[in-house]
Amino acid sequence: MLTASEIRNTFLRFFEERGHLIVPSAPITNRQDPTLMFTNAGMNQFKDYFLGNQEPTRTRIADTQKCLRVSGKHNDLEEVGVDSYHHTMFEMLGNWSFGDYFKEEAIQWAWELLTAEYGLDKDRLYVTIFEGDDAEGLEEDTEAVRLWSKWVPEDRILRGNKKDNFWEMGESGPCGPCSEIHVDLRAEDQRQKVDARTLVNQDHPQVVEIWNLVFIQFNRKADGSLEQLPARHVDTGMGFERLVMALQGKQSNYDTDVFSPLLQTISGQADIPYTNQYGDTAPRTDMAMRVIADHVRAVSFTIADGELPASNGAGYVIRRILRRAVRYAYSFLDLKEPVMYKLVPVLAKQMGEVFPELAAQEAFVSRVILEEEKSFLRTLEGGLKRLEQVPIKDGMLAGELAFELYDTFGFPIDLTRLIAREKGFQVDEAGFEEALEVQKQRSRAASVKTTGDWETVIPGSAEVVFLGYDELEVDDVRIIKYRSVSNRQGDFFQVVLDRTPFYPEGGGQVGDTGLLVSADGMIRVVDTVRENDLIIHLTRQMPDDPTRPLRAVVDETKRRLTENNHSATHLLHAALRQVLGDHVQQKGSMLNDAYLRFDFSHFQKVTDTELTQIERIVNKKIRENIRLGEARKLPIEEAKAAGAMMLFGEKYGDHVRMITFDPQYSRELCGGCHVPETGRIGLFKLTTETAVAAGVRRIEALTADAAEAYVHDLEVDLKEAKVLLKAQGSVTESVQTVLDENRQLRKQIETIQEQQALGLKSGLKGQMMEKDGIRYLVAMLPVEDPKSVKNLIFQLEQELSPAVIVTGNIHQDKPMLSVIISKEIADAGTWHAGQLIREWAKAIQGGGGGQPFYATAGGKDVDGLEVALKAARDQFGI
Repeated sequence: MLTASEIRNTFLRFFEERGHLIVPSAPITNRQDPTLMFTNAGMNQFKDYFLGNQEPTRTRIADTQKCLRVSGKHNDLEEVGVDSYHHTMFEMLGNWSFGDYFKEEAIQWAWELLTAEYGLDKDRLYVTIFEGDDAEGLEEDTEAVRLWSKWVPEDRILRGNKKDNFWEMGESGPCGPCSEIHVDLRAEDQRQKVDARTLVNQDHPQVVEIWNLVFIQFNRKADGSLEQLPARHVDTGMGFERLVMALQGKQSNYDTDVFSPLLQTISGQADIPYTNQYGDTAPRTDMAMRVIADHVRAVSFTIADGELPASNGAGYVIRRILRRAVRYAYSFLDLKEPVMYKLVPVLAKQMGEVFPELAAQEAFVSRVILEEEKSFLRTLEGGLKRLEQVPIKDGMLAGELAFELYDTFGFPIDLTRLIAREKGFQVDEAGFEEALEVQKQRSRAASVKTTGDWETVIPGSAEVVFLGYDELEVDDVRIIKYRSVSNRQGDFFQVVLDRTPFYPEGGGQVGDTGLLVSADGMIRVVDTVRENDLIIHLTRQMPDDPTRPLRAVVDETKRRLTENNHSATHLLHAALRQVLGDHVQQKGSMLNDAYLRFDFSHFQKVTDTELTQIERIVNKKIRENIRLGEARKLPIEEAKAAGAMMLFGEKYGDHVRMITFDPQYSRELCGGCHVPETGRIGLFKLTTETAVAAGVRRIEALTADAAEAYVHDLEVDLKEAKVLLKAQGSVTESVQTVLDENRQLRKQIETIQEQQALGLKSGLKGQMMEKDGIRYLVAMLPVEDPKSVKNLIFQLEQELSPAVIVTGNIHQDKPMLSVIISKEIADAGTWHAGQLIREWAKAIQGGGGGQPFYATAGGKDVDGLEVALKAARDQFGI
């Protein structure tokens, strides 16, 4: 039986022998394409070839691509763990032809690989072809039928509709009919009972699609119409995990050696056997283990490719996947401690050869996952406490409260439902769905974007030429094409020029702004962005005549300041590695004309001493006035041999640009804009150092004029402080003297307040009332300090026990309530301090809570204190 690794290698060898260039997987995070968060198909990295924005270096390519499907149109998240074949992260084996071979070779090679190389039973394979669509004016793909008939009996060539057998990149763009290959993995007796023809594309777990051959021959325009492409392409995608299942004779992807090492480790951690069951009668522990095994792959590879868990964007999706796995471990495997991070070494050992970026960052990925797990486990505990506190009316938890648990604490509705069932109440699920839909509508409204068709000005134009490294003004520039775009920011035009000095946003550097000047006037370029490899200029208007030549002018002041900050990050990166160690890797950056921000891997706070050392090194390199060393279109192997820093998660081509500031100090692959010599940066000043994620620190800094202004402001503040403190010498010593004096005075005040509070005891005891063997005291205190109030009521409780004491006081113009209940009363369940104070706190427009024997609440309405105390007296009947 072939191993998963052997199956992958066989695929790549097969197509290499047929003239295909084998390329590495693109990062799973898709930073080149603004329409995608993640790479969700093997063709994503070749999108520009299909769109005609870039000429392919080779017309035949094959690879195995890391993919993620968890959002938007392709969202398999909720199916993961339930069935045997859905996944978030998966590998897609693919072969491509860019204007080279078409249907005949694609079909022949697919059949040859599956049956001759892999040895799949021909009688278990079924193929589908596009049946046509009258509304689109598309006929049946009779060519595919004719070609398949050479290999497959007519009764196993099935017709499929547009949904299943017409592939589209999106609402617009390249598209075409496709032909799927399905395999029947059922036992022979089941095959005799039910014809597999009736089960194709019916979500049967053992009759599954393994390969999709897409024949791209049309372009979908924004108005929905189709036009023929000038060149025809092939784009195939084969689900690696499903292929391994078929070749290893398994009934589930999870039974293969792709997942078995992970499942065995999870089973051992939980001390619960994995029984490989599915359906309603399967133990929830099995589903939980499958969820964890799947999700740790998705999370690990995205972190290795540079996308860290976060509270928004792609990072939020990763955090959501991770938390789903933690929740399953917590709820169904009773794993209350972090467990996912322990799986990373297993995964790295298993996949490190084909995806070396994971093995290279094993420790970093493990640490990030560990910290995220610990954080969410604390959140889960907080959510459980919140669930204990929420009011249950008529045996029902309100839908908006269930949504709060989901939105704030990451409690999916099924977990809330499970806990509710255990505690004997129900959940208003209709109310929850209503609140969820409101949130979804807000999200949809925020992302609405309308894009028109490209209007071609110069037909058949070559690729855009970027001149911005050398020139900031270029004459006789021509518009190749343009289109209109509408979004929340308003209406824009996206303009593509044949030559441009405008740098498009990328590598952390913001896009250039400036002007397009013509005989008709000037048009402002408000931003420059990159869509895959296409440089797009955003404007609010178009020239009266788009065919006329333009002069492209970059805002020089903004660009030069941005260059200062970009070059400074290279100097900073090298200094960080010099001071902190070689484990430091860039994890993100933002560089504009105002400041720079640099994120890097490091597992602890950078000390003040280290920061000073780093800043001194950078400024020393600035003073050395090191000349920029730039190698353009350098073969990537030469760049590697030269020791250039390469960033995980970046997609590099065969040729790269290498930036050097002293070969012994800083050498990185970078497409950004830089100073000609470091002296132009002038001055580098660190401003902040913070944590942004587990194992990731962030430094913000200023350069040149902004750094000088920052230092000047600090000097002004220092001089003013010196005057205020009447400091003759060191300002630090003067501040310390004031702090010491303040601390002594505060202690004296606290002592006086405490004595005052204790002096109230005898008077308060006189207000005590006894009922049913319990001593009650409800009183307003003329004491402000919360600590003094707490000491007073704890002493009163000891002296009056068994007692219930409720007090109100005003602290910094805010109302406060406190409740203390003797332990024997709280243990008996007679009164619960936390529950009592939540109700009374409404009178002061506040909230609070606590333990059964002690609770506090703060509010906004001082006048409500007497109302709250009266409510307490009424409740006790005193």
